[in-house]
Amino acid sequence: MKIVIVKTSALGDIIHAMVVLQFIKLWIKDVDIDWIVEERYKGLLESHPDINIVHTVNIKEAKEKKSLSLLVRQLIKVRKIGAYDIVIDMQGLIKSAVLSRIIPSRMTFGFDKTSIREGIAAIFYSNTLTVDYAENIINRNAALVSKALELSITQIDLINKKPFLYSSKKYLLSTRFDGKKNIVLIPGASFQSKCYPIDKFAELTKKIDANFFVIWGNENEKIMAKELKSLSVEINIVEKLSLDELVSFISQMSLVIGSDTGPTHMAWSLNIPSITLFGPTPGYRNTFETDINKYIESKSNVNPLKINKNDHSIKDIRLEDIIKMTRYLLKVN
Repeated sequence: MKIVIVKTSALGDIIHAMVVLQFIKLWIKDVDIDWIVEERYKGLLESHPDINIVHTVNIKEAKEKKSLSLLVRQLIKVRKIGAYDIVIDMQGLIKSAVLSRIIPSRMTFGFDKTSIREGIAAIFYSNTLTVDYAENIINRNAALVSKALELSITQIDLINKKPFLYSSKKYLLSTRFDGKKNIVLIPGASFQSKCYPIDKFAELTKKIDANFFVIWGNENEKIMAKELKSLSVEINIVEKLSLDELVSFISQMSLVIGSDTGPTHMAWSLNIPSITLFGPTPGYRNTFETDINKYIESKSNVNPLKINKNDHSIKDIRLEDIIKMTRYLLKVN
């Protein structure tokens, strides 16, 4: 069987989708799984042993540049990748639905019009599944793949999953190896109101005896990292990491603390303890809680269909609650 998964972006969403790979391989022994993803995220997928070919597109670049010619070239490129038995669109947007439709295949699976934000996307699928859009995203992904491939991914399967991100080489962690726990703080996110206050992160480093690191992915996040360092000498700023390096780095942490953003979700994928902080986005939907992966939400009433980027309620999450959960997960006083 040849299948291709369409999940082009963003980092955290791709991670949440990749968990299905190990279960597909468990149920279907003779299967080739290809993946279509935005060029900027290919490093997350290239080392995965269960993926046959990673096909890249630059749809977002075409949109940003408002380039019709670039968009057409991307569509032609996808059209030529070959024929498949089944195409599974795990993105659920018009752009991903169009990509899924133009790939030669026997069947194209996606969510129905009531289960996605861009309902018109459903007209491009030959087969659809109804799952409440507010349902946990990992459960939605598991349900779609289970339906498309006639297999069963259960809650127990997801709880007992194997780590599913891979790097091509080990990142060399520069620390004193003093027996302390390694904690990484992730201050950045896709928009400002998802970010936890820098001063509270700084205060956290003074309450827990550990090796603290901070990572960043763009210039704005680098400024945030430097501000955090200025408030706490305990912080080690990590140089900019590739996705491949980031996977290796996260795998060496004792705990990851950050907001609803890709690097924080990597901890869950690697079975590393984590605390995810939620303000304007729904914690019950955007993460999968386990014995070692916890989340703390603000008291905001979040509508998953319409995110309010002016909701800064994440700042109201009590530092004391984060400290308490940190000590619980690390089993320290």
